[in-house]
Amino acid sequence: MGRVQRIPHRLTLALLSRSLPLLLFPYLLLLLQACSGNLGEGRIEGRGDDEPLVVRVLSYNIHHGEGVDGVFDLERLARVIMSVEPDLVALQEVDRSTTRSSGVDQVAELGRLTGLQAAFGKTMDFAGGGYGNAVLSRWPLLEIENHILPSGEGHEPRAALAVRVEIGESGREILFIGTHLDHTRDPADRMAQAGRINELLLPDAGLLMILAGDLNAIPESEAISVLLDAWTDAAVDDPEPTSPSDEPRRRIDYVLYRPAGLWRVVEVRVVEEKVASDHRPLLAVLELKDDR
Repeated sequence: MGRVQRIPHRLTLALLSRSLPLLLFPYLLLLLQACSGNLGEGRIEGRGDDEPLVVRVLSYNIHHGEGVDGVFDLERLARVIMSVEPDLVALQEVDRSTTRSSGVDQVAELGRLTGLQAAFGKTMDFAGGGYGNAVLSRWPLLEIENHILPSGEGHEPRAALAVRVEIGESGREILFIGTHLDHTRDPADRMAQAGRINELLLPDAGLLMILAGDLNAIPESEAISVLLDAWTDAAVDDPEPTSPSDEPRRRIDYVLYRPAGLWRVVEVRVVEEKVASDHRPLLAVLELKDDR
């Protein structure tokens, strides 16, 4: 991969520290350290030898932090995210230090509030800052690369943020990609963007891969057909709508994976959250069939 960022793993208990009495928190921290050594890797290190690896993936368009009630509330979004205990999160429509979101670095703040590793992939300059995709990860981020996708003249730029993560001490790696495809009526950009994602990422076919995001396309669309030439849809048997959040009518948010033969879908569900964003979050729980 191209530009590489190495980010040290950290232990953050932001949400727990907010909800526990101050005097009890040091004892909880010692207990957690004794049991798992690290919150970010505890899910993996605690597995028995015969337990399969399970990865909990969340895709969530956060509408630049603004809920349908007009309120910017990152703490609310963090609670929604952590309510499903995700391992990997793909976020779309993320502001970084824009005047629209009062100069807040939403990537860093959501990383702090969730205690997860955070990475940002800018698609364009906006309102004095940046706007694009973000990824949150329970595991260390080994490599980060932001791939700019093709877009037509006058259309909003799009990108695919790809991160390589190492799962605890197992040595297994996953390439996790978060993206947000074109939203206009003309499908040409979405088709080109889907094709470019395949072209860019499939040379790494030896890796386990998960692709998640707001694809702005219904399952029967040509853009999804292009992607499904190479990927498998986690929700193909349970296609609940995800947008708009108050009364979802269209399914445009996805979790896709490959190779198909190495993953089993344990659960897929749309999280029933109507206010925090104009999309509902999509959770997919994937089990790795062969974890050797």
